Amino acid sequence: MLLAIDAGNTNTVFAVYGDGEGESEVRGQWRAATNAERTADEYAVWLSQLMALKGLDREDVDDAIISTVVPQALFSLRTLCRTYFDCDPLVVGQGVDLGIEALVDNPSEVGSDRLVNAVAAHQSYPGPLILIDFGTATTFDVVDAEGNFRGGAFAPGINLSLEALHSAAAALPRIAVQRPTEVIGRNTVACMQSGVYWGYISLTEGIVGRIKQEYRATIADSDMTVVATGGLAPLFADGTEVIEHVDGELTLRGLVAIHRHNRATE
Repeated sequence: MLLAIDAGNTNTVFAVYGDGEGESEVRGQWRAATNAERTADEYAVWLSQLMALKGLDREDVDDAIISTVVPQALFSLRTLCRTYFDCDPLVVGQGVDLGIEALVDNPSEVGSDRLVNAVAAHQSYPGPLILIDFGTATTFDVVDAEGNFRGGAFAPGINLSLEALHSAAAALPRIAVQRPTEVIGRNTVACMQSGVYWGYISLTEGIVGRIKQEYRATIADSDMTVVATGGLAPLFADGTEVIEHVDGELTLRGLVAIHRHNRATE
């Protein structure tokens, strides 16, 4: 079976795939807060116990793949795979063939998560595509009809914006993100929720509209499919028609596809 690890800025997701005939079935999935100081031993104790609750054993895993945007976390994750799962993991971005190209000024600067999402989305949806990831940052990525990564745009993530607002203004509390019933708030919390929610809806609609206009003018006169991922994607997709699909498993599915592609060519 395959252990897929997606280490983001906020959370690290571990998933085990395999059904005896391939890597199509998710046997277990677990999430931990990303901590670059966590050791391989700590990961092993935590993960082994969670796998056991699913009836899985470390010996069931015979291969692994890692995607991380936190370079400091890679050593422990790679050591985890080598020491406790007896396999040398593929690491996205280190000589791994993605099956697509990054057609940008500096391909090495592109976060591995963005490329992994591009691989999965190209296999699942008609291109060209706009991928929106509501994560630590809100990212907008463009994938052409051939699956190649074309660049995109960044904005601060929703929770990051809320934390900055609370930290910079002493009278403003921490709030949870939710869709308000009205745009015009009548108290402090309602005003904050409206500004954040409808502000990010407008951000999404505005950037998607401008990307589509620019893409048609400079690359191809073609409609673009919009796919959203990340924990808050369903909440924001509910507030706008520009998001056509919500896919919470995009990154993990991309890791499985990249692993399959590379092992097939060995």
